Amino acid sequence: MKKHIVCIASFFKGNEFFEECYEHDWQVTLVTRESLLDEAWAWTSLSDVKFVREDATAEDYIRAVTNLAGTQKIEKIVGIDEFDVLTAAKARDHLQIEGMSSSFALRFRDKLRMRRTAWDAKIPCPEFVGAFYPKDIEDFLETIPAPWIIKPRTEVNAHGIRKCFTRDEVWQTLNDFDARNTWRDHPSQFLIERFIEGKVFHVDSVVENGKVVASGVSKYGMPPLKVSHQGGVFTTSVLPYKSKERRELEKLNKQLLKGFEYERGVSHAEFLQSEADGKFYLLEVAARVGGAYIADVLEQASGFNLWREWAKLEIATKENPYTLPKIRRDYAGIALCLANQEKPDTSAYTDSEIVYRIMKPRHVGLIFYSERRERVDELLQVYTSKFENDFLTVVPTKERYDDL
Repeated sequence: MKKHIVCIASFFKGNEFFEECYEHDWQVTLVTRESLLDEAWAWTSLSDVKFVREDATAEDYIRAVTNLAGTQKIEKIVGIDEFDVLTAAKARDHLQIEGMSSSFALRFRDKLRMRRTAWDAKIPCPEFVGAFYPKDIEDFLETIPAPWIIKPRTEVNAHGIRKCFTRDEVWQTLNDFDARNTWRDHPSQFLIERFIEGKVFHVDSVVENGKVVASGVSKYGMPPLKVSHQGGVFTTSVLPYKSKERRELEKLNKQLLKGFEYERGVSHAEFLQSEADGKFYLLEVAARVGGAYIADVLEQASGFNLWREWAKLEIATKENPYTLPKIRRDYAGIALCLANQEKPDTSAYTDSEIVYRIMKPRHVGLIFYSERRERVDELLQVYTSKFENDFLTVVPTKERYDDL
């Protein structure tokens, strides 16, 4: 009988993961939201699909997985999206299935837990405080210079983040949250930390037996926080392989994942290089594939796909152990933004370095590949301008990820 892996996906992503499991003769069941049933899933790789209602809670997903366990043995449970990582961990806890526990997963999901874990591992972080005891908050505001960031502990990307310049503004923001009278908006659900101006980098890794066996190191153009709040064209591209920044980030990323005791899987870590002192600080780390087509960019530059490597890690056995892919050292980057058209037409863009066109409603995006970093940088500059002139639209910042 085929071994069975259940994949929880509350957003449309992960097809390469499903395909890889299927190609290695695993039975794959997808658990997703009812509204996503018309998406272009890798249907031929899926043995079964179960759905939950649109407003499903984590418990609803866990119930659906538990019902599956009553009809067929489950060997693995995986959460595909950031919001699914903790849900999958809770399902594993409930069914006592091998893998990351929910308590362990919180260090990758709860930003306060994340900060404390990184601090204990001596990973540089912005100074922070939990929004609990008023005197601790006052002491923090007294000793740490403004501005400060108030961020939700369990949201993703830049959603829900507030930037405050005065102590009164911090307290007003916390009081506004408290006045909503919901647990999700309770001040204790937020983290306060020092805002550091600088460039943002990300390291995307494959981890086996507690070691980083493959990684990609890239730099965002405009920091994601600015793109989220001000609008604009999102860009990211692979760093030069012999650069000082890459060496420092690779070392820091290994130290980070060792400190987090991460044994097996993929990770997406973001680091900020301060304009003031040039040092790198951890922004966040996740135990999943990075969004915004980062996996596709890395595949073009390095020759391996993070989704497929993650799947191989999950289904590896003593008889069929995980083997490291061949790795190239070329360059790639992406330009991506919200579009003022439902289906943007990019056929007029004909540069030979265009290797992937984003086909997502109300989005326009291109991935570029070259053996030369300078050419990728040039194309990103050119197409940032083209997108701004031809397609770019800006929408108000959403406070919550599920408002999108």
